[in-house]
Amino acid sequence: MQRMTSTNSHTIISDIAREHLRLHLTPDLGPIRVRSLLEHFGSAEAIFSASQAELRHVERIGPKVAESIFHFRDEDLVDAEIDRASECGVQILCCEDERYPAPLRRIPDPPTCLYVKGTLQHTDAVSIAIVGTRRCSRYGAEQAARFGELLGGTGFTVVSGLARGIDGEAHRGALSAGGRTIAAMGHGLGMVYPPEHRELAERIAGEKNGALVSSLPMDMGPDAKNFPPRNRIIAGLSLGTVVIEAGKRSGALITARLATEYDREVFAMPGRIDQVQHSAGTNGLIRDGKAKLITCLDDVLDELLEVGEIMRSYSADDNDGKRAGDDEPSVPVHLLPNEQAVFAAVKSGEEDVDSIVQASGLNVARVTSLLTTLQLKGLVRRLPGNRFELRGKGEMG
Repeated sequence: MQRMTSTNSHTIISDIAREHLRLHLTPDLGPIRVRSLLEHFGSAEAIFSASQAELRHVERIGPKVAESIFHFRDEDLVDAEIDRASECGVQILCCEDERYPAPLRRIPDPPTCLYVKGTLQHTDAVSIAIVGTRRCSRYGAEQAARFGELLGGTGFTVVSGLARGIDGEAHRGALSAGGRTIAAMGHGLGMVYPPEHRELAERIAGEKNGALVSSLPMDMGPDAKNFPPRNRIIAGLSLGTVVIEAGKRSGALITARLATEYDREVFAMPGRIDQVQHSAGTNGLIRDGKAKLITCLDDVLDELLEVGEIMRSYSADDNDGKRAGDDEPSVPVHLLPNEQAVFAAVKSGEEDVDSIVQASGLNVARVTSLLTTLQLKGLVRRLPGNRFELRGKGEMG
């Protein structure tokens, strides 16, 4: 393990994120309990002002946890964590921060705090995860790099876990195509593991390349119990997850299961039947109908419907490396019927997702996908608080 040092021009933490960090560092509090508390009290500050009796009235908060919350007043611990983040050039975001990734905010158990080293962009909402075994075959490594390069070159942000094997190759593939990539870590961002990926981590966190993210305190080391929460971030950040080589007990299968629970797509590349250690997991996903079989980029794009179509068109047009969703994107004039319905809802003044769902008559998953598409087409922009408005609406009549 090697420590990371750098500087960062962004504010390390907002005032509201600081209160969430207190929750994050409180013993016995995970994201599900934090969500219950926030829904009950309305703010982190109100939670710490509540009595033990009031805390015990909240679902999932028993006497032990209520006592832990009530007595956690260690501002020195919070200050030390913020100082450590500042030393390493790491931002600490909470769900209420504008820069907190919208796809991650929408899962049932989003991290209370997300540590970020590098840059997050709103176009990262169009992400695909690539995961698989650490002890991959040469063929698996080649395919991970291939899919990382194809997806990154098309305009997707490639999400993975910086582990040896499939993860590392996927990140490298995306970078080689000039694309963006996000690495979700199973440890704090005060270090890099595995140590041989230090240079890769620094490239990912470099200007405009992507970011390293974690939900773990800065100096928490890698441990088996930390990897399922890391997999939750990978699945939550992505529109879909591609599994390349996974055994029967591979952690990649946890990511695939979480993606399904979050109503995201799951893809798997078939493997050789005589290499069980590499293929039992992926072939099992395909056999059981839990993943779509893929062999090429189009197999992924076909399943992503409107998002896939627009990304295919950007790839075909070759926009000189300009990513969809930049400040001055071209504005396609043709909209599909469902896009028209969502566009009309936003144009009429509906701002939040629930209102757009009601006005358009489409379900939440479809509206979320279409809002992403309209952002890619430069017609809609996201506002703080997960609200939306037309981009340049005064000119669109």
